[in-house]
Formats: sequence, C-alpha cells, structure tokens
Amino acid sequence: MKVIFSRKGFDSGAGRAPSPIIDGRPQSLPIPTRRRSDTTYGDLGLADVVEKVTRGRLNGSDLCHFDPMFENSRCAFGQTGTAQTHLANNGVGVGDVFLFFGLFVNGDGKDRHHRIFGYLDVEEVVDLGPEPSRSMQPKGFTQQHPHTIGEWNPNNTLYLGPGVTATSASSELRLTVPGGPLSQWNIPSWLKQAGLTYHSKPERWLADGTLSAVARGQEFVSDITGNTEALDWVNEIKAEIAR
Repeated sequence: MKVIFSRKGFDSGAGRAPSPIIDGRPQSLPIPTRRRSDTTYGDLGLADVVEKVTRGRLNGSDLCHFDPMFENSRCAFGQTGTAQTHLANNGVGVGDVFLFFGLFVNGDGKDRHHRIFGYLDVEEVVDLGPEPSRSMQPKGFTQQHPHTIGEWNPNNTLYLGPGVTATSASSELRLTVPGGPLSQWNIPSWLKQAGLTYHSKPERWLADGTLSAVARGQEFVSDITGNTEALDWVNEIKAEIAR
C-alpha cells in the first residue's frame, strides 16, 4: 500500500496566495486556468472568496482547474505528464491513499502553513488518454472533470474512490511546524524509515524528527506495505478529515 502526499490548490505560484481558512474550515481554492475547463469560481460558489484572496486579480467569471473534485463523499482526481509518470513508476493504484495538502492562511491573514485538507481512497484507475471524450466524465459529479476536456499527455489518468474534505482546521492535519519555516514539517515517526519520494537526501530529515520538505513537486509517495504503525496513522488522519 502507498500513501501519497499530493500538493494541490493555491500557492505562491498558482494563484499567488494561500487558500483561506474560513470560519475554522479550510477552503482549498482550485488553481486558475484559461483552457480545458468549463468551471468558473462562480460555479463553485467561490466568487467572493477568490476575489478577496487575490485582491481582485481573479473573480467569479474566471475559469479554474477544479481538481480534485469532491462530491457525495466521492473524489475524482486527474493527473498527467511527469507527475503521473512518477505515480506510475511507484506503482500507485487501487488500494492506495492520496492525502491532499496545500498552502493555507488563517482568517486574520497570518500564519501561512501547509496542511492536509482531504483524502481519496483509490478504488478505480481510468486511463483517459491524450484525447478523452466528455462521455468519460465520472458518474456522480456535477461539474465536467477537466481531465475529460481537450488534449492532454498520453498518460492522462483519473483516480476515483471514496473521499472527503476536512470540515475543521485541526492541529492533527497541520504539517508545518508552528512558528517554524513553511517547509519544516511535523511528521509521524514511521515516515523516515518508510521513506518519501523526492526526499532521499539525509539532511532533509532533521535531528528533531521533523522534515525539511522540498519547495516544489506535486506527488510524494511512501510505500507503507506491511507497516501497521503507518496504516494506523493514515486511518487516523482519514478519520480526522471525515469527522
């Protein structure tokens, strides 16, 4: 079994601002796009939020890359290109778990930090290919999934299964060390031994048990096959998200 820490939503590059925590609830903002999307921020009820967060650079009429999608306790997540090659090379598939994280800021505009905001239990993997048909839209989702629109890389792939987003910004889902630099993460004790892709350099695993996370990258994979401590942690995180 693999657990994948998957970076999504607004950051200093995509959106040029953190996603907000609104009334104690993390609201991951889909990144803006100009193609391969039918969905605007207004369609998602995020017009006022995105306009405030971006100080008017974006508004409700702007298109967004709405992915991952969550609806009716289900998740649909698309990946392609180098990031999908990385997932495939690490054998990610049915039975694995994506933990989606992103850059967030508190309601007062302070304390930028990374936190986990949702999960996906992979039940199905669909090879969409470079020219997917809109008819390949996953069932049960209101908005057309962007990875079923237009042209993509040949390895264009969709991951489907149960999944939800967090309803509270609990400390258990926070990755960044309080008061520390953004990239310094609190991590479970098992992760160093299990390993994490893109984090092979020993100096990233700090003496105090934290991790100096890489600045960029979308998908970080850890193989936890047979590791009961890791599996228990993943189940606890999923339960915390779903509560």
